[in-house]
Amino acid sequence: VGAGSMAPGGRVVGLVARRMQAARSAAKQATKAFVFGEGATSSQGLAAALSPSSFNLSDAVLRAAALAGLGCSALFGLSEVASADEAEHGLHSPEYPWPHNGIFSSYDHASIRRGHQVYQQVCAACHSVSLLHYRDLVGVAYTEEEVKEMAADVDVTDGPDDTGEMFERPAKLSDPLPIPYANEEAARFANGGAYPPDLSLITKARHDGQNYVFSLLMGYRDPPAGVSVREGLYYNPYFPGGAIAMPKMLADEGVEYDDGTEATESQMAKDVVTFLAWAAEPEHDDRKLMGVKWVFVLSLLFLQAVYYKRLKFAPLKSRRVVVDAIN
Repeated sequence: VGAGSMAPGGRVVGLVARRMQAARSAAKQATKAFVFGEGATSSQGLAAALSPSSFNLSDAVLRAAALAGLGCSALFGLSEVASADEAEHGLHSPEYPWPHNGIFSSYDHASIRRGHQVYQQVCAACHSVSLLHYRDLVGVAYTEEEVKEMAADVDVTDGPDDTGEMFERPAKLSDPLPIPYANEEAARFANGGAYPPDLSLITKARHDGQNYVFSLLMGYRDPPAGVSVREGLYYNPYFPGGAIAMPKMLADEGVEYDDGTEATESQMAKDVVTFLAWAAEPEHDDRKLMGVKWVFVLSLLFLQAVYYKRLKFAPLKSRRVVVDAIN
């Protein structure tokens, strides 16, 4: 395409690029003129400024003070931007050494069971895990008999029956875990306008999910000086905005574990995050195991390919070809 047929958008982009380049050149020349003197290069201006004949102590002090002021302004500006970003998006979560994050590591299934207990006794009053069914817990955290007994304690609405009426029945393995509210409006009404999110995929739906959820659960504290939180909210620096409607829910000995593990606040937070990580990615262990198997098989195929390549091509590469041009 010729220059004369350039689209209007292309001409605008080219004009903006030239204007930006001219602005950068002007700023660079202004900085040189301010620091080293009008119309001088950086080396010439520095040599002239340091020469005994033209050395002016007051000018040097003023220029050094101006440069220091510019540096301080830039530093304070960056700190203000970082503070504003922290206030808007929340404090960045620390990195925690989750035992299932390794290449060959799997979930701690005892921790998944304890985390489900924490969810049942603490979180299920407000939050749902609508994508989980009772059958998903079989072989992961409980036996089939334990899950059937757990489901039998919950009544679910089913139907219609032969008369067209809905009826209540005990839950089965195929039923999803119960949800605390019938709809979003009921959830907001019960929580002062705040909507407790579904936790099925929470560790995937939030940036740095596992570390974020753990930091959020452990991050409740009194607001610092100069920070006010309105009534009904609680200060948590890891939550965007710093004010969250969910109160601090975990406390030492708040849950009694079946296996006798001491239920400290950090232990409960770690277990419930492990449970939620498994809920968001239940195929995690199978995926890693399948990956190891594929790597092993492909390694064998690669070694076999290298061996046959040398076996088949070695005679061809080492042969000597003699051409008898006379006969």
